[in-house]
Amino acid sequence: MGGESGVSDRVWTLPNVLSMLRLALVPVFLVLVVQGAYIPALVVLVVASLTDLLDGYLARRLGQVTRLGQLLDPAADRLYIFAALLGLAANDLVPWWIVIVIIARDVFLLVLGVVLANHGYGPLPVHQLGKAATFALFSGVPIIMLGLAFPVVQPVSEPFGWAVTIWGAFLYWWAGVIYAIETARVVRETRVSGPPASDTLEPGG
Repeated sequence: MGGESGVSDRVWTLPNVLSMLRLALVPVFLVLVVQGAYIPALVVLVVASLTDLLDGYLARRLGQVTRLGQLLDPAADRLYIFAALLGLAANDLVPWWIVIVIIARDVFLLVLGVVLANHGYGPLPVHQLGKAATFALFSGVPIIMLGLAFPVVQPVSEPFGWAVTIWGAFLYWWAGVIYAIETARVVRETRVSGPPASDTLEPGG
């Protein structure tokens, strides 16, 4: 155990097990969405969200913040967003362009990560705008699904869910542009001053 700011390299901690459970439920969630079983899918999503809150609380409470946990948490959030969008698009309930927009942004960040790695840096620290974008997407898509599960609320939930989702997609790319600008700055400074003394370890948001 060790590392900066009390972050350890442990794998088998209770928070990490909860994160792994949340990841294991992603294919279950996707199948339910594709099958149009929106109520069970929302139940899975609620369970996943609760485990997300719980593992974050336990990690801080028990002093079990780990590098693996820092990777698993944002990965799980993204996978649930992708699964929901893919399932809804497969049922012709959302346009494929929104799926492409969201996935393209993460591919863009992956490219930035490769550029940083080639210059001796780890991924850039999480930006608050990236967190806000992920939160908006993670909220907007389930709100759309809520209307599909309960048609009585659809006249309200569908336009609201779409508004939040599109705003989240905009913020998602805005954060991506900020990461690109920061990557260019880091690369430029590296060319001037040489390799970095240390790198960052947090995943991009």
